[in-house]
Amino acid sequence: MQHLTFSHVRLVAVGASVALALSLAACSSGGSPTTTTSAPTTTQFAFLGLNENTTVKDVLTSLQSGACASTVANYPLNASAYAQAQYDQQLQLLAGQNALPNLLVGPNAPALAVELNTAGDLVDFKQALSDVGSPNALLPAAASVVQSLYDGNLIGLPNEFNIEGVWYNKKILSDNNITAPTTWDQFTQANATLLAAGVQPWSVAGKGGDGWNVTRLVGNYIFRSLGPDAMDKVAAGTAKLTDAAYVAGADAVSAWGKAGYFGTAPTSIDYATAMNTFLTGQAAFYYMGSWALGDFNNTDENQIGADNIGFLPFPDVTGGTGSHDQIPANAGMPLMMSKAAYGPGSQAWLKCIADNYGYTSLSEKGVISGFAVNQTISNLPALTQQVQQIMASAPSSVLWFEAKFSAEATTTSQNDAGPLAEGTMSGADFMAAVQADLG
Repeated sequence: MQHLTFSHVRLVAVGASVALALSLAACSSGGSPTTTTSAPTTTQFAFLGLNENTTVKDVLTSLQSGACASTVANYPLNASAYAQAQYDQQLQLLAGQNALPNLLVGPNAPALAVELNTAGDLVDFKQALSDVGSPNALLPAAASVVQSLYDGNLIGLPNEFNIEGVWYNKKILSDNNITAPTTWDQFTQANATLLAAGVQPWSVAGKGGDGWNVTRLVGNYIFRSLGPDAMDKVAAGTAKLTDAAYVAGADAVSAWGKAGYFGTAPTSIDYATAMNTFLTGQAAFYYMGSWALGDFNNTDENQIGADNIGFLPFPDVTGGTGSHDQIPANAGMPLMMSKAAYGPGSQAWLKCIADNYGYTSLSEKGVISGFAVNQTISNLPALTQQVQQIMASAPSSVLWFEAKFSAEATTTSQNDAGPLAEGTMSGADFMAAVQADLG
């Protein structure tokens, strides 16, 4: 799940960091990194992950003993992990030692991955996947997300892939004679109909840092009205959030708040409460990412039934240059490979991952990745299958509102989202506060 802001890293003892760097360098496979230690062992495949998330390690371990047993037999997995809060600092230290492992979870901050790539530290997967005979291993929309994060470069493998959109209660819409809306104007009319019938139209979280649930609506409105490169222009400084066309997105959300479409007190609602509100049938619409499938498919939590939940892409905006098939998405923390350690071992594992990771991740861990799934999984829940189909057919994707913001601007955006959703803060004031932090 990647709805949280990027973690801040803490400095740690350099001595321990260097020790880790040297240890990983000794495990590098098939490359010739320059270090002051003894020659690297070429029979192991070093992977560096996170203490907080063992899914990648588990999938790699399964591949090593299963689908890829023969092809990676000469390059056994040697997995290490570090705490996420300290992870980016460790990558910087390892890169300074020319000791990045064969495979690593990408950094919290996309900017650091861009720096590593600029320094020549990372493998370009567009070429590498073609070289190992798997040029179509990634879903186009997933590859689009990765390239959007890293200045157009395909330097990450999307071991997670989450799409976002509007989930809705089919029964509530049917009971109120509402056809599933596809445009912002149609949603506005549906909201008014529901509210008049005594039904809360939307469940949102606007409490503190959970306000990203609201800012997603602002960002997606902008993508639909101004096109998929709208926030890139803000990041480049050629446009500002205070420009009238951008303020229109925040104003549209604020107008819904003033009308009461988000309930009476969004600033008091956190993530868990918003989820529960939707899953207990107290709201018709809910904007959320596909990581929520676990909750939707959990019969203990979902009181409305998984069969009663539908999915809609974020709506089109009348006259806008964006399109509903540009799916809001994220790729978690993509996997990367060290260029210095890239050799036969890395190539063997890359081929293994390209051809088998998608199926193994989904069938064994229930995690949807950005890899094509080349085998049928018969027991997948219907909602999961629907999301898979959307992912496979989506031609491209867009990022989220704060994807290229500074940490300060991200905090301001998500903290001010609650008042925006209550309609007590205007779109202009919201955008001015965030733009002030962007400079």
